[in-house]
Amino acid sequence: MDKMKKLKFLLANIILAGVLVLGGCADAGDSSQSSSSKETTTQESASSEDQNTNAEDSSDDTSAQTDSGNTAGSDTAGKTKAAASKAKTSAVSTSKIPKYSGSPYIKVHNNVPFFKKSDLTKKVFEKYSKLDALGRCRTAYANVCKATMPTEKRGRIGMVKPSGWHTVKYNNVDGKYLYNRCHLIGYQLTAENANESNLMTGTRYLNVDGMLPFENMVADYVKETNNHVLYRITPIYTDENLLADGVLMEAESVEDKGKGISYCVYVYNVQPGIKIDYETGDSSAKNASNKMSSGSSSKSSGNTYHSSRKHTSTQSRSGQSSAKGTYIINENTNKFHKPDCRSVKMMKDKNKKTYTGKRSELINSGYEPCKNCNP
Repeated sequence: MDKMKKLKFLLANIILAGVLVLGGCADAGDSSQSSSSKETTTQESASSEDQNTNAEDSSDDTSAQTDSGNTAGSDTAGKTKAAASKAKTSAVSTSKIPKYSGSPYIKVHNNVPFFKKSDLTKKVFEKYSKLDALGRCRTAYANVCKATMPTEKRGRIGMVKPSGWHTVKYNNVDGKYLYNRCHLIGYQLTAENANESNLMTGTRYLNVDGMLPFENMVADYVKETNNHVLYRITPIYTDENLLADGVLMEAESVEDKGKGISYCVYVYNVQPGIKIDYETGDSSAKNASNKMSSGSSSKSSGNTYHSSRKHTSTQSRSGQSSAKGTYIINENTNKFHKPDCRSVKMMKDKNKKTYTGKRSELINSGYEPCKNCNP
């Protein structure tokens, strides 16, 4: 009888041990499944960040976010915006830039942009740096293509007051207003309106004579080729000045590795005939009779920025309209150019047409003059 009890006790222990072992295997299986799920989640998250087109800049904290409220086509192109902070763009500083000597810009770094080969990508992205502690704009960076360009009418930007902003007029300034709300990346390239991280206080001269021709070059190239262009604009400041001394403009076409577009230039934030205090944005005319009026930054929006053309006198427009000349028409963009315009070299033969006649007749036919060569 005792033997039977011992045998039953032994069998019970064996069964109990088996149950525990099986239970332990089940737990291990669940744990393994949970770990696998976490790995999948991590991979999906990494993939999502990758789609957000280099959302993280290796410098500061960057939070990538999809801007669903932007222009049509942005979402389908995977267009994203990241608040990229400190830019690693270049070793350019005001101490290395020669003083302004009559040209609105100078070539920097042998006119070679500071991009690396690994930066050349077809991924569509836009990055706008957060304003610094002084409220100043910093780097704006985008991969410009047709998907980033505007599909809607341009909006208002007058409510933005960039650092160093003053509303002041001078007789010797084109359009009278000294300062413009200058887009770092022009509206025609990324359709940004009142984005305070993309608007800086710039002189009319910097805006129209300095930045606009290079911006137009990129816009014309993209429209003509349907390629991508890496485009980066960095305001350069001295110490804690509220007004930038100038901007570094870099651009490089992706598909042809810079054969179509490649430049690295510094554009001076100056205005001929005007003395500017870059610490505050205050200004004065070198000839006192040129100053018209001034006011606070809250009373006027000044001019719109990167306007399509410079003001010309009625007399000069009349002379241009009546004179005959030879122009090159781009049937794709509906613009006409001087024969030696750089944009002509980038045209496809099927879109190129030579016209000899009056400028006014071309305009009346619906063609626009090129903003680079101003035919």
